[in-house]
Amino acid sequence: METIELKSALPNVFLDRGDVESEVWNRDVTFRKGHLYLVEAASGTGKSSLCSYIIGYRHDYQGHILFDGKDISDFGVAQWTDMRQHHLSHLFQELRLFPELTAMENVMIKNKLTGFKNQKDIVQWFDRLGIADKMNSKVDHLSFGQQQRVAMIRALAQPFDFILADEPISHLDEGNSRVMADIMMEEAKRQGAGVIVTSIGKHMTLNYDTVLHL
Repeated sequence: METIELKSALPNVFLDRGDVESEVWNRDVTFRKGHLYLVEAASGTGKSSLCSYIIGYRHDYQGHILFDGKDISDFGVAQWTDMRQHHLSHLFQELRLFPELTAMENVMIKNKLTGFKNQKDIVQWFDRLGIADKMNSKVDHLSFGQQQRVAMIRALAQPFDFILADEPISHLDEGNSRVMADIMMEEAKRQGAGVIVTSIGKHMTLNYDTVLHL
């Protein structure tokens, strides 16, 4: 997949508002593979909704979203399954990890579906992110910042043309934020992928090609 296009997309909840000022909503916006984007937003302006629309989890919007010119509203289950396994990766703001499983088990659920990474690579990511000692700990025993790092590793354990990182470093210090950004960008560049990062303030310090204000 080479492009994600928004054509006058607007969340239904904003339809009665005449004061929506945005560089994304109600505009024509194109995200291109291989490019790096930052979507800055105030709380309540639809940042997580944007990610959910692109990934196909929510459909409560007007307008159109196109993948390589094809309207995603026409996609069936098989197409979405293929998209989420091979073309789109998503780091959720709320993480959506399985609390009863260990950190490694959470990652391996994804990796067993994709067969994308060997365990050595995954262990190296845990080590670089400073949570190698947490691999066999249940997720509900980890801090939110540690869980964010686990969720990033899981998000990278698949092929993708685009990765959406929704507030990926909200609970990380500067050092861990930098390491996580480095790992994400290394993998994105290796795959030639596009990166879309969202933020309501604290964001990864990267050389963004485009900054959009939601």
